[in-house]
Amino acid sequence: MSAKRPVRRATPLRKPVAGTPAWVMPVAVVAGIAVLIAAFWVIHWYTTPLPPKPLSQDTTTVVVSMMTGLPASEFDAVGQGTANNLIKPVSGTKLLGSTGKPEVFYLGAEYCPFCAAERWPLIIALSRFGTFTGLQTTTSSSTDVYPNTMTFTFRKAQYTSQYIDFRAVETTDRDQNPLQTPSTSEQKLVSQYNTAGSIPFVDFANQYVFTGATYSPDTITGMSWQAVAGTLQQPDSTQAKAIIGSANLITAAVCKITGDQPATVCASATIQNLEKTLK
Repeated sequence: MSAKRPVRRATPLRKPVAGTPAWVMPVAVVAGIAVLIAAFWVIHWYTTPLPPKPLSQDTTTVVVSMMTGLPASEFDAVGQGTANNLIKPVSGTKLLGSTGKPEVFYLGAEYCPFCAAERWPLIIALSRFGTFTGLQTTTSSSTDVYPNTMTFTFRKAQYTSQYIDFRAVETTDRDQNPLQTPSTSEQKLVSQYNTAGSIPFVDFANQYVFTGATYSPDTITGMSWQAVAGTLQQPDSTQAKAIIGSANLITAAVCKITGDQPATVCASATIQNLEKTLK
């Protein structure tokens, strides 16, 4: 018998596969990027804290009164507290203000969280020598470090004192839109004493200067204006030790440029001891 030949089965026909159009891949990449960008902004929208509404003028006045009406005994109890002494002596022609008195010059911006922190002790200290009107509440930027730090702005504030002049320049608002511009002479002293261009910058009559914040903004992160003002009436609180301590350092610098006037402020043992640290 002859061997059976193996049956050859026909290979089934395969349907031709259409090639992927060349434009599909770039479009897919672009679409993927668009999805990622959209996701980023959705996450950003829901995770970026919204700034609180500024206080009414009446409520602002109450808060300012709380923080500037502290008794001398509390300043003495806190001393330097936990504040960092950033104040350095400089030499230059004594800076006089618009009324011929020694001038304290401040340069900052509303978006800046370090400026936000430093305005608290600056207002407290200067209120020991004079009176503010027109202070308004605001917060630092929502997108910078320490977002929405509660603070005040000097943009419309007025200050009167028989001992010093105060000049403040807030260069931009919290969204970094232009606000105020230092004069030519002010820009010169900034360039002379603040070569790094840091803010806040405070000049005490060209005799002392400091840049940056004397305490960390996270000390008051998440707190309302009323809550911060409330803690300042508790000498042992973290906020009082930082803010009142900073205010005492600023007070000592102002006393140095006023010849220790008024004595009711400058003659205290606390301020006299801090003056010695300013050299």
